[in-house]
Amino acid sequence: MRLISWNVNGLRACLQKGWLESVTRLDADLICLQETKAQPAQLALELPGYRQIWNSAEKSGYSGTAVFTRVEPLSVQLGLGVEALDHEGRLITLELPDCHVVCCYTPNAQDELRRIDFRMQWEDALREHLLRLDAGKPVVYCGDLNVAHQEIDLKNPGPNRGHPGFSDQERAKFTQLLEAGFADTYRALHPDLRGYSWWSYRAGARERNVGWRIDYFVVSQRLLPWVRSAAIYPEISGSDHCPVGLELAL
Repeated sequence: MRLISWNVNGLRACLQKGWLESVTRLDADLICLQETKAQPAQLALELPGYRQIWNSAEKSGYSGTAVFTRVEPLSVQLGLGVEALDHEGRLITLELPDCHVVCCYTPNAQDELRRIDFRMQWEDALREHLLRLDAGKPVVYCGDLNVAHQEIDLKNPGPNRGHPGFSDQERAKFTQLLEAGFADTYRALHPDLRGYSWWSYRAGARERNVGWRIDYFVVSQRLLPWVRSAAIYPEISGSDHCPVGLELAL
């Protein structure tokens, strides 16, 4: 099974930049999108062979997730089931025959960490959700998780320490998730490799490869033997993020 995750930073805009050609070339069984910024009725998107599942934010043009799947899910859940956290379309959970797939767009802590309390509430509820799922079937958790976990995961760790996406609080929550029985697939397969999935639009960051790895595939530890590859595709443009991929022998 081949999966792709991609923060498209506005699917309507990304469609104008070759998105359809890119996902056709990637040929994934599941395509997990974040920051769609659209309701499905706002675009005419045809992907033959895929079922489309959307969780759009209540606020127009903001946030949102979508999953396009060739594998018919046994069940679908939108959101976490926590009223305070479920207005921004940030989570889709699919139950498949062999595992759960969770597509997530983690809230940004924002400048001066002004939304860090909301972020911490989200992290705790999300971890509980993943552990409940994991008690039944192993979990594949993917998306823009808005954190660079280790110093190797961003170009300039020193000046960014304490900033959104590289604060002690956010990094500690990611560590807590891993310690609860999950694995960062890219880092498990490539312990010393620097690879980035997001670049600022400012100062030619992408051209200079001044980036961050904030897009992940995280799996239940017991799924690691079935992981065949974990990849980043920086050559694919269309957003300030590039797609990341996972191949499982399922």
